[in-house]
Parts: sequence; structure tokens; C-alpha cells
Amino acid sequence: MAASSEDSGTAGNTSTSNGVNILNAVQPNRPSIYNYKENNHLGLKERHGREREAVSRSILDAARELFVTHGYQEVSIRKIAERIEYSPAAIYSYFPSKDDIFFALAEEGFRLLFTTGGTPRSASADPLDELRRMFGHYYEFSKSHPEYFALMFLDRSVPRISRDWERFGFVGEMKHDMVVRIGTAIERGALPAGTSPHTVFRILLTAIHGAATLRLCDRLAPGEDADALARATLETAIQGLRAGAARDISFAPCSDIDTRSSRHDA
Repeated sequence: MAASSEDSGTAGNTSTSNGVNILNAVQPNRPSIYNYKENNHLGLKERHGREREAVSRSILDAARELFVTHGYQEVSIRKIAERIEYSPAAIYSYFPSKDDIFFALAEEGFRLLFTTGGTPRSASADPLDELRRMFGHYYEFSKSHPEYFALMFLDRSVPRISRDWERFGFVGEMKHDMVVRIGTAIERGALPAGTSPHTVFRILLTAIHGAATLRLCDRLAPGEDADALARATLETAIQGLRAGAARDISFAPCSDIDTRSSRHDA
């Protein structure tokens, strides 16, 4: 007869009928080699993910700088690769085309624009202050993120974001939210009844965009205060609207599908 194993639940030797000792298969306290391999695989996968994220970030940063400095049309994948000392083939393993690099940068820029503007004022606040805050934030964005602003709103050679509109649907949603707030200001009597919210949006954005562009393109007179000019321009536009300057003017809402990310009607 074969000898019995050690007490149940413990590792031990079992003698078989041919006299060969084998290890008891019950070993609950020993780590499994399979668990070790699985954990090691997960660790390598996470590290690989972090490395890809870092390289992707390097590509985007280099591309943004090159696009703004030289213009989108003048920058090639090869130039971007040379900047970060990678091969063009390596860049294509992260982004299928130069347009895809732009779309990634544009998405980052628009999310920065719409997520750093602070929370809306309460309904009891002066509705005109809400308009000043919304459009003043656009100007502040041009100061805090000048490269994104230049790429998104000044370079006319960049591709249409409508080519990937599912990705940029949030832009239309945020614009709609701004138009709704303008409509609320009109309903509360801050602007003349009958004024088109879309017209107000276009006029105020054009006014503040002009001030931001003059500052960013260094087109100000010597010693001129860009911030003071931006405030005065926006306030003059608001006061003109209050006086009814746009009551008989109507601009058709710009179509999202025709929007260019290089223009400020996105």
C-alpha cells in the first residue's frame, strides 16, 4: 500500500507504489508563478502606456510650436520628427497624418478655452457682467495660451474641424450655451427686446477677437495698453448694443458644419 500524505492542507511527500516520492499538490501558501507573470505583464503594459503618452505629448508640443512659428502648410511630418529626434515612421505610429496632429491640438485648445472660464454667475447678477465675463475670458485665453489661440483662430490654412465633427461636438454645445445666456440677458432687459442673440454673439466676439489679435500680432502702438484696449472695445460694443445699434441687424447663425477652427465662429 502507498504511504499516506501529511496532514490535510499541508505540503508533503507521497510515496507511490513504485517507490518514487512526489510533492503533495496542496500548497495554498505559495505564490503562483502564473500570478507573478500576470502582474509583471500588467506592469509592463502600464509602463508602455506611459511611454507612449510621453512620446505623444512630445510630438504635439513640437508640432504646436512649429505650426505657429512656420505656419501649418510649411510644416511636414519630417520636420516634426527632426525636432524630437524621431523617424517619420515613428510619428505615423502615433498619428496617421499631419491633420490628425492638428485635430488633437485643436481639441486640447478648445477644451482649455471652455474649461478655464470659471463658473457662470448666478441669475441675480447683472446679466451684462456675465457677457463681459464670457467674452473677456476669450481675450484672457489669447494671453494664457497664445500658441493654441494662434493655431485655432489665426492660421487660415489649418483643416476644417467639421471633418471630425463628432470629436468637436462639444464646441457647438458650448457656443449654444453662450447664445442661450445672451438670450437670457435680452429677456431680462439688459439689451433691447427683439435683438438677435446670434447677432450679439457675433458682434461681441468680433470686437474682442480684434483686440486679442492686435496684441498677439504685436500691432499695438508703442506704449499702448492691450488690456485697456480690450476692455474699452468690449464695453463700447456692449453700450452700442444697449442703445439698440443691432436691433434691426440679423446675422444668420453660422453653421457648425461650415465652421473652420481657424476662424472664431466655431
